[in-house]
Amino acid sequence: MKKLHALSLLATCLLASATVTWGAETPTITISKSDKIAIAIGALSGADGPQVAKILQNDLAMSGYFNVGPAANAGFIVGGTSSGTSLAGSVTDRAGKTVLSKTFNGTARGKVHAYADEIIETLTGNKGIADSKVAFVATHTGHKEIYVADADGSNVRQLTSDGTISVGPKLSPDGTKLVYTGYKSGYADVYEIDLNSGARNRIIKFPGTNIGACYSPNGRELAVILSKDGNPELYTTSAGGGSPHRLTHTPGVESSPTWSPSGDEIIYSSDDHGGPQLYRISASGGTGRLLSTGHGYNTEPNWSPDGKRVAFTVREGGFTIAILDLGSGNSHTVGSGEGPAWGADSRHLIFAEGGALILLDAQTGQKTTLVSGLGKISEPTWSR
Repeated sequence: MKKLHALSLLATCLLASATVTWGAETPTITISKSDKIAIAIGALSGADGPQVAKILQNDLAMSGYFNVGPAANAGFIVGGTSSGTSLAGSVTDRAGKTVLSKTFNGTARGKVHAYADEIIETLTGNKGIADSKVAFVATHTGHKEIYVADADGSNVRQLTSDGTISVGPKLSPDGTKLVYTGYKSGYADVYEIDLNSGARNRIIKFPGTNIGACYSPNGRELAVILSKDGNPELYTTSAGGGSPHRLTHTPGVESSPTWSPSGDEIIYSSDDHGGPQLYRISASGGTGRLLSTGHGYNTEPNWSPDGKRVAFTVREGGFTIAILDLGSGNSHTVGSGEGPAWGADSRHLIFAEGGALILLDAQTGQKTTLVSGLGKISEPTWSR
């Protein structure tokens, strides 16, 4: 559907402020007036109507595109009827014209997130992030275990209980599966978990270290670091872990692969020439090309879904998040933290900062704490 920016109402440009908590309840976000699309949450009938309204308001505000306020000032009114696992949503403009009418089915929260993302795409032309999953490592139990949550930081649940080291989680693009490196067998093997059924399988168990597994954009391949031939090198395999194809041949240590949106290339970190730097290589192999970042220590790259930027971790005293524009070659830092991961909108990043999972709007600089209170959090990942 065509963008409807012309119908948006512009208000005084002020900074947005947010207060967020994690847990079973929906985080609450309060946004002040700003230069955004004015939208109102109208009548939402059904037994869970008030909860649906609360989740919708949070999702739309978190997207960064909307000013959620009273109907009198709104260019668009959001309404609908929620019954069980079904939500019939309807959005009208100021003139009463219906610009969106669609039914969403799913869990109590899932149907609302899907509705929010449809509103975002209809009114802005951009993908939403509400109906996605995040995962991360946390030390709440005294061990490094994997946790998963909704993109707004709610519904946090512990995914692994191995009582050992579980690291390097990566969600599949559709958010239905997750791969990670676990030491349950005593060795660094790659496991895959089906998030719907809970089934877990060990899919990569070559002699040596098996780390850094990352799904391709179509979910049919993995990029992974294997030391089965002696040195930690970059390989690709099938999603099930079979038929490894070696891409790099260096004396250095490769790590942290991330795929281009097309699946044709991979960016990774390597210390082949001293401190770890970022390299770009064809997914079919060849020679890695050094990316100039302006920093001497670069790890944990993550390629944005629109293909334009890569976020990564820089160590300059402490750990800092940086963003490299692949077109211009310019890079800049956006604050302290590590392990950045882009959302589907190529606008928001999540990253770890001490004991918290942080959401950053890279366009406005606004930061929101999504999850805290689980010990040290690290290595976040985001479905798309």
